[in-house]
Amino acid sequence: MASSVVQEEKYRTYVHGESEKNTEWRYGAPPNYDVVNKLFEEGRTKIWPAGSLEEKVQNLVKTWEMEMFHKTCFADYKSVDPKKYTFSLNGRKALTLEEKRKLGGGYNSLLQTSLPEKFRCYNPAEETADSSHRGFTTAFPRGFALEIVHVYSGPPVIVYKFRHWGYMEGPFKGHAPTGEIVQLFGMAIFELDEQEKIVKVEFYYDRGELLGGLIKGSSLDSTTSEDGASSCPILNKTG
Repeated sequence: MASSVVQEEKYRTYVHGESEKNTEWRYGAPPNYDVVNKLFEEGRTKIWPAGSLEEKVQNLVKTWEMEMFHKTCFADYKSVDPKKYTFSLNGRKALTLEEKRKLGGGYNSLLQTSLPEKFRCYNPAEETADSSHRGFTTAFPRGFALEIVHVYSGPPVIVYKFRHWGYMEGPFKGHAPTGEIVQLFGMAIFELDEQEKIVKVEFYYDRGELLGGLIKGSSLDSTTSEDGASSCPILNKTG
C-alpha cells in the first residue's frame, strides 16, 4: 500500500498532484472532502496510530472509494488494476469495472437487491451515477463518513470491518429528513496483487440497515423532492 505520490488530501491519495493533471473527473474537478473529513474526525470511534496497518487500510479504502465515485476513465484509477479488478456484493457474481458501469455507477453496485421492484425504496435499475450521488449527498449534507473499526488480516488479502454513518438532514426518495444518525456496519475483503493494486473486492452487509434509516421520515408531497435541494456536486459526501 505504499505510494510515491505525495498525499495532499488528509486521508486519500491520487486526488492532487502531477499524476492527476490529466485525470477525467466526473464533476470537472477534484472532489473536496473538507466537510466529510470534519464529520469523520468528530464522529469516529477509533483513532489509529500513524503508520499502523489500520490507518493504511482506512486510507486505502477511502482512496478506492474516491476513485470509484469520481474518476470517469478506468485508466486514471491508481489504487486498482483496471484489467484484473472485480467487485462482488453479498456473494453475488463478481463484476468487472465495465459491468459495474452498466449498472449505472455510483451507489448502484453497492445497493444491488433481489427484492421485487415494487418493494424497492431505492431501485438501482432506475438510477444513474449522477442521480444516486445527488440523492445521497442531499440526504447527508454533512457527508457519509467511513471508518475502519477492525482489521483482521493485512495484505495481500485484507479483511476488515467498517462503519459508514451520516446525519439525515435532507430528504430522500420522498421521505422527510429525521435529523438522526444513520449507520451501516459491514465486512469487506480487498485482495492486492504484487504491485499492491486492488484486484478483487468483496462486500458483505445488509443494505436495509442503511435504507431503513432513510425512509423513517414522513412522506413528502409530490412537489417536494431531493432533486430540488441545493447540493454542490464537487463537494464530496462519501468516505
